[in-house]
Amino acid sequence: MDFFKYIHAVGTGVKGNRDLSFEEAKDMMHQILEQSAHPEQIAAFLLGWRLKPETTEEFRGALSACDTYITPQKIENSIELGYPFDGKANNPYIFPLVAQVLEEKALNLVVMGDELQPAKHGITVKEICTHIDLSENCHFFDRKDFFNKMHQLTDIRMRLGLRSGFNTIEKLPRIAQSDYAITGVFHKPYVKKYIEVFADRYKRFALIQGNEGTPELFSKGRLWIANGDEVEEFIIDPEFYGINYQKSWESITLEESLEQLNYPSSEYLKLAKLNAAIYLFVAQKAQSIDEGFEMLNG
Repeated sequence: MDFFKYIHAVGTGVKGNRDLSFEEAKDMMHQILEQSAHPEQIAAFLLGWRLKPETTEEFRGALSACDTYITPQKIENSIELGYPFDGKANNPYIFPLVAQVLEEKALNLVVMGDELQPAKHGITVKEICTHIDLSENCHFFDRKDFFNKMHQLTDIRMRLGLRSGFNTIEKLPRIAQSDYAITGVFHKPYVKKYIEVFADRYKRFALIQGNEGTPELFSKGRLWIANGDEVEEFIIDPEFYGINYQKSWESITLEESLEQLNYPSSEYLKLAKLNAAIYLFVAQKAQSIDEGFEMLNG
């Protein structure tokens, strides 16, 4: 189908815009991934799509197209962590420490990464995973290898320089066929949309008000777990668990992030245990976060 049809659907203003059907969104995504449309057309569509904005049905169609390019590599007893591909700018990552804490609990962490994507100029998961020794239960998948077609869109996206619908759909490719998944969310209104898009792809799906949009809790926040059509909400406060870690509001370098991972403070280690307890709860290996935290501190 002529790609201009899709640009017209999202780029003619409030009165002329329309939503794409599932099949149209799937075809749109195939054309973008194959780059059969010109780079200018792809950038124009992504901008218009963002402003329209995107619908659940469109996201699901685009994801369906992405699935056809990915050959899963099954990892048993795993939870997929959906990180944003624009990185973390102000705080270190904690997942390598969380994995170490979980080594004896038969839970594998699955993380994905690539070169930096817009719009935040943070440190990427890929940078962390290529500069540190990960424990055996932490599995990093480089998108350049498992989904090269999306990787090849990096230059177009960076020239556009803005967030797009790709920032949402790329977080959880289900590369390891994990039964469980958790990703970060900034604002509560997005919880419903994320659940509609991703929940039926997993046995149990969770969202968390994580640090810088990641599935990492650094301060008081909410956790949402989808159970069929119902969504259960939990409030988690690190201070309740005796954790007094102070998150940063200043930019951080890769070297500083690696330093905190290689030589973690006692408070940072306790924070890693709390995040591990959350993942145990999401993956149904603990009946509650409290029980998971007790298991890790017993």
